[in-house]
Amino acid sequence: MRMSDWLISLEGTEAGHNIALGLALMAAFLHAVFGALQKGRHDPWLSRGAIDISYGLMAAPFALFVVPWPEPHMWWILFCAFLIHVAYKLLQAQAYTKGAYTVVYPVVRGMGPLFAVFGAHLIFGEVFTISQWLGVAVLLSGIFGLAAYNLMFLETARDTLKVALGLAVLTGLTVALYTTYDAYGIRATADPFTFLAWFFMIDGIVMPVIAALRWRNLAEKPAPGPLMAKGLIGGVIAFGSFGSVMLATRLDKVGEAAVLRETSTVFAALIGWIVLKETVGPRRIALMSLIALGAVIVELGG
Repeated sequence: MRMSDWLISLEGTEAGHNIALGLALMAAFLHAVFGALQKGRHDPWLSRGAIDISYGLMAAPFALFVVPWPEPHMWWILFCAFLIHVAYKLLQAQAYTKGAYTVVYPVVRGMGPLFAVFGAHLIFGEVFTISQWLGVAVLLSGIFGLAAYNLMFLETARDTLKVALGLAVLTGLTVALYTTYDAYGIRATADPFTFLAWFFMIDGIVMPVIAALRWRNLAEKPAPGPLMAKGLIGGVIAFGSFGSVMLATRLDKVGEAAVLRETSTVFAALIGWIVLKETVGPRRIALMSLIALGAVIVELGG
């Protein structure tokens, strides 16, 4: 039995639910690592370009020669997914340019599931219990508490903080849009790996062009070797992060997968503190933990 056939056989089952839970949590950790890679010592636009060209080239042989080709109706779905992700990446890179990683990332990843829950209800008819809505409220208290704390106490990049937070909210909206739309796309094809392979191949087109133009105009150009090495690592992580959450949305509820993925905020806090040497502090860690706690309540209340 092919892996795709095995996964499809688990849709809507208890085993499928448990696998979706594991996939969503794995996506959370990998996405925090992915975000740190983009925000690291290189310009976020250059980092994203290197990552995208890497996973686009890695996906191409699978899309063209391994998985079944998309059905006719899938071409329009893939094109729309491509446009949504371009908007997301442009907003994300701009937000990282304006604000610190530990400021931007939690707001982006926290706003995403709120919008995604409503989208999953409208498109897939999913309904949250009262306990799950309580979890969403706890998650949002962490998000807005973190935003308020940053507005009051953060000193780094103070002049661009409000712009960074505004961009983070808009980016969160595109996160919800692509989470819901991609869940629709991966369910619209017979083989889920067809959607994933073709998506990654076409998604790697735009940002490398933008990054190349930006690199050419820089007064001090970073060495391409380390940048492409980061892109290769980021490309592999992107497969694991995005692929995991998309498979989770096919196996189980879209809203729950979207919320559980946002436990990545805890991983992001640790990465920002340990790796990027950003000041986090106990109060911001507590607020980020509220976001993760809200996600846990959503899972347990289902």
